[in-house]
Amino acid sequence: MIIKNVSLETVCGITSKLPETDKPEIAFAGKSNVGKSSLINGLMNRKALARTSSSPGKTQTINFYNINDQMYLVDLPGYGYAKVSKSEQEKWGKMIERYLHGSKQLKAVFLLIDIRHDPSANDRMMYDWINHQGFRPIIIATKLDKIKRSQLQKQVKLIRTGLGMPAQAPVLPYSALTKQGREEIWEYMEQFINEE
Repeated sequence: MIIKNVSLETVCGITSKLPETDKPEIAFAGKSNVGKSSLINGLMNRKALARTSSSPGKTQTINFYNINDQMYLVDLPGYGYAKVSKSEQEKWGKMIERYLHGSKQLKAVFLLIDIRHDPSANDRMMYDWINHQGFRPIIIATKLDKIKRSQLQKQVKLIRTGLGMPAQAPVLPYSALTKQGREEIWEYMEQFINEE
């Protein structure tokens, strides 16, 4: 997709009403600091559209990015961040649940997992939960540039095994540094957008 214009159109906090959009939505979930904002900036060829931060837990809202007036890219709050109180985490969880459950336009959910580590208990919970909501999560393995090329297959296998993924389900390695994997992610997104 050639990106002509991108804008952050709607920001939903814990109490906000979710927008009723008329365009396909693709959501991105992942634990805090997994590189969600960097991925969104990379996908949109922008440096600072989504605010990146070295301190996790920056995204505390659901952010709707309008791309070319054709689709929405939806950035969900990061989960599993220890410094946030349990009640706050639960509120975010409910907000994400309300969105996944309530959006009429949601076509796909991409789940970001750090390629360097086994999926955490939170990752597994999120994966199962997205499945439970009726979506097949597409895994993006972030921080690809932080491992040696020779480790790639092994790490992808750890993610597959750790999440209990079906054999044919995709794992898309991505590097925010080199943008490796960007085209593959867009190809998947376009399949869902063109499903209309």
